Order: sequence, then C-alpha cells, then structure tokens
Amino acid sequence: MEKIKLAVVFGGNSSEYPVSLHSVESVLCSLDENKYEVTCIGINREGAWFVYEGDVESIGNDTWQNANCTPCVLSCSTSQKGILKLKDDGSYELVEIDCIFPVLHGKNGEDGTIQGLFELSGIPYVGCKHMSSAVCMDKEMTHIILESAKIPCAPYMCVYEEENMNYAKIFEEAKEKLGLPLFVKPANAGSSFGIHKVSGFDSFEADLKDAFFHDGKGKVILETTIEGFEIGCAVMGNKELFAGSVDEVETSAPFFDYEGKYHMQDSQIHCPARIDETLFEEARSLAKRAYKALNCSGMTRVDMFVQPNHTLVVNEVNTIPGFTATSRYPSMMKEAGIEFTILLDKLIAYAME
Repeated sequence: MEKIKLAVVFGGNSSEYPVSLHSVESVLCSLDENKYEVTCIGINREGAWFVYEGDVESIGNDTWQNANCTPCVLSCSTSQKGILKLKDDGSYELVEIDCIFPVLHGKNGEDGTIQGLFELSGIPYVGCKHMSSAVCMDKEMTHIILESAKIPCAPYMCVYEEENMNYAKIFEEAKEKLGLPLFVKPANAGSSFGIHKVSGFDSFEADLKDAFFHDGKGKVILETTIEGFEIGCAVMGNKELFAGSVDEVETSAPFFDYEGKYHMQDSQIHCPARIDETLFEEARSLAKRAYKALNCSGMTRVDMFVQPNHTLVVNEVNTIPGFTATSRYPSMMKEAGIEFTILLDKLIAYAME
C-alpha cells in the first residue's frame, strides 16, 4: 500500500506555541510509520515556515530551530500541491503532500486563518474548515450561532475596545445585566489566556485591558458565572458524527486556567465524568448538536457546565484541542474504545473523504 504523504504542521505565531510543541510530539510518536510518509512543517513564533528534518525530542524542548531546518512556503497553486522548499540560489524543490495535519492552537492556527490557506492549496486537511474554525474561535460568534440554534449558553455581553473607554459605566452595565462575579474573556484566544473572574470594580479595568491584549482584535466578552462544574465531550466526523466519552474537570481554582489545563495545578480530570447515565447521554447529544450548528467537521471538543439543577450549558467549542496522548480529547476517545494511533488514522481519513 502506498503511503499517504502527510504534512504535520506545528508551532505557530501564537501565545499557544508551547502547547502545540507538546501536542505534536505525541502525534509524531503515535503516527503509524507504515501508513504515512511524514513531512514536518515548523512555524516559529515570528511566523516563518520551515521543513524540519530533525528528531522529535527537539520539538518538545523547543530546540528544533537550531538545525535541520529549510525555509519553505505552502504552494497555493492546485497544480503544485505541496510544500516548496526554498534553496539559497532562489530555486525551490516541491515536496508533494496528500494531506495536512495542523497541530496548532489559538490565533493563526485554529481561527480559520491557516485553514483558508490550506483550502487555497487544494490539499485536504484535518479538522474544521475555515468558516467554522473562525466562528468557534470567536466567542461572540459562537454565542450568536448557538443561541440561534436554541443551544443553552451563559448570558453575555460584548465589549469593543475604544479610546477613552468609560470602564465604570461598562462595569455597572455588566453588573446589572450579568450579575457578580462575572468572567472577562478575550473573544479570540484559547488556553485560558487573558481570562479573569471579576467580583468588583477594583480589578475590572486592568482585567479588561489584559483581555483586549490577548484578544488582539479589540473585542472582549463578559459572561455570567455559571454555578456548577465543567465537563467536556469529544466529537468527530463529517456527516455521520461520533461522540466519545464525557470527562469532568475538578478544580479548586476560581476557574480551569492555564496552569490547571497543562500542569494539573489544583485540578484533576475524571474520565468518564462522575455523572449519571442520563446526563452523560444528554451531554453527548448536546455536544453533537453544537457541532452541527457550528458546521464543524473532522473533530471538536465541546466544553459544557453542569448546573446544580442538572441542566447543561455550553461553555465553548475547541476545534483543535490539546493533542498529547493524555490530553482530554484523546483520553475521551480512548475511553470510548479508540486508541490514539487509530484516532489519528480516523481523523486523517475524515480529512481525505
């Protein structure tokens, strides 16, 4: 059987660059070498692209740029489907690619930007298409679409960055509409960067400015605090959807922040979630409804809250969730009977359907 020429893209000009390095290390170690001829494409923090031909360990410890790198670009001509390795004399070498697996997180990797570039190239790629990626990354757009589909979400309001902002007025409006405490979130960021739980005006201005900084597009959303605990569900597929297991986040922190997500500080993940069978199946069903409403494809992790009255509220949708072998998405699929290597095969197959 001829091997699939697979480009695995990692890194990225994003605050979530280090998350990508750990995810891709697991992906590369788990791909079936009998099925794939892998080309590694590293994007550094400044946005420069390289074909990387070194060892996997150097990616994980972020020394991959020290050697074995050749500058490259993605061909956007469908007549040359692949990566162009750029030579010192101005010529190039075409590396043909059958499928692209972006192991990227956050801005420029998960927000539809690079997905649009992939679509121009005519090369199939793993994960959501450019429109659904952009919509899921923008928390305001996610709210608008899910609410129009009658999928429960937290009450919210959107704030746009302006000169001479009246922070006191914004705070009073938010307090009246959303109550306290409330959450301040960048509209376009992941991994809990720039998120703050606000109980009073003292920190509000600084927290809002920090959220604007991490958003990068001048838009922040304020949300009502949902009482309860967080669960998630892994979903994959194109037309026919498969929902994996449901997991539960247990944390003693004010919310599931970066340290909790990636270092398990004050946090623990339970898979399967410690909920009854009826609520478990409701969560899987709601996750699939959200997936369809947002026109997702390939894969997505849908995060939800379980309220004290045992009703569910969708929190957010992650189109490229963490991808180490022990990350939440692969762990939920493993609990549902799909081992990591098989999961990667399935996601690549969905891309090439």
